[in-house]
Amino acid sequence: MTFRRKRTAILISGRGSNMRALVERARDPSYPAEIALVLSSRPDAAGLAFAKENGVACAVVDHKIYAGREEFERSMQVLLELHRIELICLAGFMRILTPWFIGQWPERLLNIHPALLPAYRGLNTHERALADGVKIHGCTVHFVEPAMDEGPIIAQAAVAVLDSDTPDSLAARVLAEEHAIYPAALARLAEGRLRVQGNRVFTSNPATEPVPSRVPLKG
Repeated sequence: MTFRRKRTAILISGRGSNMRALVERARDPSYPAEIALVLSSRPDAAGLAFAKENGVACAVVDHKIYAGREEFERSMQVLLELHRIELICLAGFMRILTPWFIGQWPERLLNIHPALLPAYRGLNTHERALADGVKIHGCTVHFVEPAMDEGPIIAQAAVAVLDSDTPDSLAARVLAEEHAIYPAALARLAEGRLRVQGNRVFTSNPATEPVPSRVPLKG
């Protein structure tokens, strides 16, 4: 049977730390997803330079030149179709997507969020976690739905919150977990192993690249 990698686009607005992790993982020819496009909403996004240096096609759709969100997204959709994209990963993409765009990509649009959803939706998750005094924090990969930071959860990883933590130190440990679970979750989706039932995601058959489930409570 011929092995065909799923053509994947990564949407960014800034440095694209998770984009880098996905691109680096996809260098392995046995990885089931091919990073075929990095698309930025900002022409000055730092992540574009990394993508170009690594031979990934890049495109910019500057949100500032469009009258509304849907016009902006329709331009993105044209580019995604031009590049024959099958899956999308959001990686620091700082635009709220409309139901129209999300509806073009049912169960094919992923996001990673720096918190253990459904806790701490939105921004400043690390500051809020520290202010609330939580002992466990982490990150989540999920399918995207129209409501902010909602959608069936594919994978999560947790870290212990240390007494000495600052938002920056906590963010650094969470980011390391993001870089582990996002490529693994994309691999499961690209292999066709994920099944959504209600608000739950199930994996059919053992994945060739299991999503890490470790909980590094030592920080």
